[in-house]
Amino acid sequence: MRASARVSRTTIIVLLTLGATAAGFLLASNTERLRGKETDTRPSMAAGPQTKRLGWREAYGLSGEQIVFTVDALTVTEEGWTARVGVHNSSTVAWELAPGATPDGTFGLRLFQTGDKQELDERNQAGTLPAVRAAMRYEPKLPKVLEPKATWKGRISAPGALVAGSWVRVVFGTLIAVGKPPEGMEEVFVWITDNAYRLRE
Repeated sequence: MRASARVSRTTIIVLLTLGATAAGFLLASNTERLRGKETDTRPSMAAGPQTKRLGWREAYGLSGEQIVFTVDALTVTEEGWTARVGVHNSSTVAWELAPGATPDGTFGLRLFQTGDKQELDERNQAGTLPAVRAAMRYEPKLPKVLEPKATWKGRISAPGALVAGSWVRVVFGTLIAVGKPPEGMEEVFVWITDNAYRLRE
């Protein structure tokens, strides 16, 4: 799912108030409480070691002019997490791959309370997306520009625990068109996977 890279003042205020490290799961829980829904109030637990082959493939753009995002697997260890991902440029323009170029866009993970795509859509529209658990390492190094027909595949990873029972979506961003983007594509965007994986204890 494409997330707007033009971050609203509401989103900026939310991120500054909650902080980038704890916003992910806490924001989801607080949103449900504000809506008057019952939530599980047990203390959060860190997800245990696990590896999941995912095989996700998602595309943005019209046929023949697309950016294709893949997520092959996710591994969680006691020290942190690693995701095997890829980006393929099947469009006719080059794209800058610029983590952190927009306030809400970088490669990494977002943790949601459910795996329902409606939650993703609603929170994107409301400007209440959970903070990105940003990738700290790229193997191999992420290219500055992804030329037409080029592909980058590798591992992104970061230290830190993830909350058991939460649903993980992978984030790719920020992508910036070098020149005029193809029809149906934004000049600047962040991609959040429609697919999600629930972390085990």
